[in-house]
Amino acid sequence: MDVKRSRSPRAPAGAGADDDKRRAAGWRGSGVRPEMVLVGFLLTLPLLFLVFGGRWGSSSSSASFPSSSASDAASSSAVARNVAAGDRGATPQRSQKKTEPVPARNVSAPTSPSQDKLLGGLLSAAFDESSCQSRYKSNLYRKPSPFPLSPYLVQKLRKYEAYHKKCGPGTKRYRRAIKQLKAGRNAGDSECKYVVWFPCNGLGNRMLTIASTFLYALLTDRVLLMHVAPEQEGLFCEPFPGSSWVLPGSFPHNNPQKLHIGAPESYANMLKNSVVRNDDPASVPASSLPPYVYLHVEQFQLKLSDNVFCDEDQAMLGKFTWMIIKSDSYFAPALFLTPMFEEELAKMFPKKEAVFHHLGRYLFHPTNRVWGIVRRYYEAYLARVDEKIGFQIRIFPEKPIKFENMYDQLMRCVREQRLLPELGAAEQPTNTTADAGKVKAVLIASLYSGYYEKIRGMYYESPTKSGEIVAVFQPSHEEQQQYTSNEHNQKALAEIYLLSYCDKITMSAWSTFGYVAYSFAGVKPWILLRPDWNKETSEVACVRSTSAEPCLHSPPILSCRAKRDVDVATIKPYVRHCEDVGFGLKLFDN
Repeated sequence: MDVKRSRSPRAPAGAGADDDKRRAAGWRGSGVRPEMVLVGFLLTLPLLFLVFGGRWGSSSSSASFPSSSASDAASSSAVARNVAAGDRGATPQRSQKKTEPVPARNVSAPTSPSQDKLLGGLLSAAFDESSCQSRYKSNLYRKPSPFPLSPYLVQKLRKYEAYHKKCGPGTKRYRRAIKQLKAGRNAGDSECKYVVWFPCNGLGNRMLTIASTFLYALLTDRVLLMHVAPEQEGLFCEPFPGSSWVLPGSFPHNNPQKLHIGAPESYANMLKNSVVRNDDPASVPASSLPPYVYLHVEQFQLKLSDNVFCDEDQAMLGKFTWMIIKSDSYFAPALFLTPMFEEELAKMFPKKEAVFHHLGRYLFHPTNRVWGIVRRYYEAYLARVDEKIGFQIRIFPEKPIKFENMYDQLMRCVREQRLLPELGAAEQPTNTTADAGKVKAVLIASLYSGYYEKIRGMYYESPTKSGEIVAVFQPSHEEQQQYTSNEHNQKALAEIYLLSYCDKITMSAWSTFGYVAYSFAGVKPWILLRPDWNKETSEVACVRSTSAEPCLHSPPILSCRAKRDVDVATIKPYVRHCEDVGFGLKLFDN
């Protein structure tokens, strides 16, 4: 595929063409006047350091993160140090000559957006840009969205923002609702209703389920409030103008350990114990209900049941002022299977595979601290390459795969899909092929450094047949996932964003981290399939996803009152089973 040259948006119009000419003179040795030789060499010198790769450090050294200094001079100095550190690497390597730090290229901040900074109306203009720079600048590093934005969704978001501001924390209506909750009663005439989200599992799971819960809030006219655990503090900016989505510490039921799968407050147990009834919801007065209802939507512990996604149950749940939900699942596809929501969702998302793409870009904006990490790394290593290719490798403890087997599978996928140029002597000695001199950046997101070491060494030591240059980067390698570490989650969020700027993505099956990244990007990834449970290697290296949507790992049975199981993938034209999780479900467009 002929990929256009990807550039940082800071250059003024016309500068790219001049830079192309200068680079061509430097790389290809085209005929130039003698006095231009030195200039051409100096202009191309920074690109030479791309082949050394880049890292921002392992778990043992947080000091190798890019500097957060506000001055351009300090930032450039930090970039230079990171280039040198990336050459030496953060893990033992084969013997190499040490290189002295090289001044970074003169990189200025973006000055004018190349796209509509409000993403066609998806984002509200009612924010101070300096308070959350990523909100209006992160899109400058991505290609335009491939999915049209529904005007109805834009209208729905603006309406929700006004509702959240009216009913959110600190308002009289919120205080009144809290007072009723503390009194142990459910309001029969509440003007505002709430859904309170509690976290479990890793960052990717959390982002997927927050988006799902927000979609549920949009559909049911509830205010989304989020319990922010210490490991999640300082990751995301507030998404709703004039209010907060953070659950106040004074919330009377803010202990997430209290609620569990067998809690009597759960809706399933309320039905079982005849506390509520769903055969005739209209006959149940709201004032007779408990003060709140709990939904446990955690994958693999409890299969998502009929007791959430059937119309009768939704009518009953709608009577509760307070709803508490704990989830690690991307349950948005199940909402599309609930009959009472279908018409509204069709107007909000004419493209079904754009649900998380749009909601994720609306909700999740890294704070200035995290955005600084993303921006500096991107500008230092990825801004002026021709194509960015992301590899995300995740090994799960319940299905461990040996490093050699996983690496071999990744390389088989690379060869079969022609994701990277072939190694070998140049096909034309003069290096005048169409791709000669182009730079492809490989960004590796993995807890382990071995993939970076091998791929980097392979392209560092051998030329490519096409004359292309392959530069390999790995921002961090933490060795193990640390759910409860704030620093770990900052790195993880930064890497999700960097991965989402890639033109092509290859990811491990079942990885929610990968789901978030490729859905942000709006691309269909190549998925590295898991081996069968009784095998150590996968016969098929990778398959192309049919959709840019994440996978729902534990779909609902949705028999509702039918008294029989129904495979919704066989009856709904916009739902199919996932490539990596055979029993999972994902949204897609024909």
